[in-house]
Amino acid sequence: MLLNDKKITILGAGPVGLTMARLLQQQGADVTVYERDNGPQARIWGGTLDLHKHSGQEAMKKAGLLERYYATALPMGVTIADEHGNVLSKKETTPENQFDNPEINRNDLRQLLLDSLKDGTVVWDRKVTELKERDGKWLLQFDDKPDATADFVIVANGGMSRVRSYVTEADVYDTGTFIIQGDVPEPAINCPEFYQLCYGNRLMTAHKGNLLVANPYNNGVLSYGVMFKKPENWANGNALDFQDRDSIHTFLSDRLSDWDERYLQVIQATSFFVGLSTRKLPLDKPWKTDRPLPITLIGDAAHLMPPFAGQGVNTGLMDALILSENLTNGTFESIEAAISDYEQKMIVYATDAQRESSENEMAMHQPDFSFQQFIH
Repeated sequence: MLLNDKKITILGAGPVGLTMARLLQQQGADVTVYERDNGPQARIWGGTLDLHKHSGQEAMKKAGLLERYYATALPMGVTIADEHGNVLSKKETTPENQFDNPEINRNDLRQLLLDSLKDGTVVWDRKVTELKERDGKWLLQFDDKPDATADFVIVANGGMSRVRSYVTEADVYDTGTFIIQGDVPEPAINCPEFYQLCYGNRLMTAHKGNLLVANPYNNGVLSYGVMFKKPENWANGNALDFQDRDSIHTFLSDRLSDWDERYLQVIQATSFFVGLSTRKLPLDKPWKTDRPLPITLIGDAAHLMPPFAGQGVNTGLMDALILSENLTNGTFESIEAAISDYEQKMIVYATDAQRESSENEMAMHQPDFSFQQFIH
């Protein structure tokens, strides 16, 4: 095998990095994962993830974890309502579609993957700051932690990776959408009318360029996102202070002032807010071929995209599946050849996924946008 006697480092203990580690360990590879979080219990903010049947679930199947994913994830339907709280349509789960893309909490998915790895695979509290070539190996430098070495580095530490430049000079850019994520603990008590409006499903509402997507079942928390086109004056520093929760309450209540009281209720009941601009890493610039040692990118580090097609994690899991197979199936004569073949394939399918996400994002900014056109 190409990886015999090789020390492999994966940067990032997200779902893509951990799945990559699992797939390589199944074939006997020596893998270490370095993660900036302090430990496995660090909360990963964000909505639930749904692994698609013909992409993310294929990687989980190869990893021997598909049944555990099904046992942990929750099949969910979709309720589409208007700004007045009128239900426009509902799509329920059925025995036939319940395993198409069930929703899983991000920390639950991390724990599922961690449980599949050898003890000590993940080294926590390691924020990588730089990579250097030294004596035929990669030297990894961390913030206030000892250095480490590796023969091969797989970068899976997210869309804002600081060490991506060894592979591509492409720059991440802002796509123009802003998302405010909120959490409501014990939603049946703290926002009962909104909780009932969800009907046990994910809830989607769109009105005049403001979109709200909520999941009432995210490990005891109702999590939701409010999405809108970023105002132009925010580029001059006129943004939001997420340390001041009351100011976010006021901002969202003003923005959705003509929405039904049930939507305002969930905003007022929110205990935690975070905000982010959606970003994209373009794939139209050729990746470097003169890398000093084996290194490649997977997941958001390779193809960051807006989350408007549910393709981000699924595309990343396809990366892990294809790259791990290339490295272990005996087809390629060198690690570099295995990497090159993976990257050529990835750029094709990841470009398609980015295109779908971007098209959806543009549609969502239209004043007459309705979620019904996407839910069949």
